Amino acid sequence: MPDALAVVTRVISEHHAIKEHVRLARDTVNDIEALFTLQRAQSGWTQTSITALLERRDQLLQAISFLQQGLRNHFDFEEQTLLPLLGELLAKAVVREHNGISKQINDAKAAVAGMQMEGLEQRELIANKSLIEQHISSLHRMVEEHTRHEETILSMMGQTVEGNAP
Repeated sequence: MPDALAVVTRVISEHHAIKEHVRLARDTVNDIEALFTLQRAQSGWTQTSITALLERRDQLLQAISFLQQGLRNHFDFEEQTLLPLLGELLAKAVVREHNGISKQINDAKAAVAGMQMEGLEQRELIANKSLIEQHISSLHRMVEEHTRHEETILSMMGQTVEGNAP
């Protein structure tokens, strides 16, 4: 059973890193919001503001891609090592949550990548920002909820494994 404890410990450690990546992606959205707030105070958009928004969009796409790859690696590890330690129904529930998170990441990535900036009026830019915020917030909630679910399971498993150790 020491292998089970190693799996539980590694998954918990990865969860902490994933939470940080989600926070970084969400903070990028906050940077976009700060830029929009600044721009709302101005009467119009300048080329510089569009350039800055495009840079922020690219940073957000990069953060989402980094999160996507990290989660894919984490999910693969869990599905290969953790799921065999779970019962069939619990394993299916974990995979279902993994798939839901992956879909939400793809949706958020598509929304950010498809965000138009050039030639839009201020209200249209704000609407785009709001849509992206919704995607990122939903993703954040899903990852946090999934992490709580798994950490409850892992904590119980860890206590059981440690209790059975010689």
